[in-house]
Amino acid sequence: MAVAWCYRGGSISAEPRINERIRVPEVRLVGPSGEQVGIVPLAKALELAQEYDLDLVEVAANARPPVCKLMDYGKFKYESAMKAREARKNQAHTVIKEMKLRPKIDPHDYDTKKGHVVRFLKQGDKVKITIMFRGREQSRPELGYRLLQRLAEDVQELGFIESNPKQDGRNMIMVLGPHKKKTEAMAEAREAQAARKAERQGTAPEAAPAAGAEEASADTSAENAEA
Repeated sequence: MAVAWCYRGGSISAEPRINERIRVPEVRLVGPSGEQVGIVPLAKALELAQEYDLDLVEVAANARPPVCKLMDYGKFKYESAMKAREARKNQAHTVIKEMKLRPKIDPHDYDTKKGHVVRFLKQGDKVKITIMFRGREQSRPELGYRLLQRLAEDVQELGFIESNPKQDGRNMIMVLGPHKKKTEAMAEAREAQAARKAERQGTAPEAAPAAGAEEASADTSAENAEA
């Protein structure tokens, strides 16, 4: 006989059970400092939670018996949320920038484009270089290949060829990867920003003594004049 299962109600909570919501006869209890108390009846665990003015939190529901810990659950949730927020802020997202060039690019434009590629690689980003061929240029793919090789050599201290030049329709594509990881580049950028901020804060107060010295000099001059 088939048995139909019907779900009624709202969403299933991902939060652990705490205090009176725990419905088992006994638990394996962990103290506030992480010490192992052992297997105790649920009533005893709840009593200890009240004595310590803490919450009884089920941290391993699938264990037999379930593992519960004495903690300040509100503080635990706040600290967990802050850690997750910090982790998201420091998370490194791989970004692929794109730079387009023509086979017969003039020196000034080449230097400008190369500057952008250098900046992207310093930031820890990959760079997709696209050579766009037009008209008769399509019969001279070696021009694009030489240009890509030249660019790769010019930035070899910051990046490497991750994907060799290959023809893609009217275009030729090459991908450069940074030597630095994104996380390292982000950390260096934060350090540089902090250093600039500290430098500005350190140089600002120096003007104050000079102003004081001028006032003292003016007072001395006035006293001499009166004398």
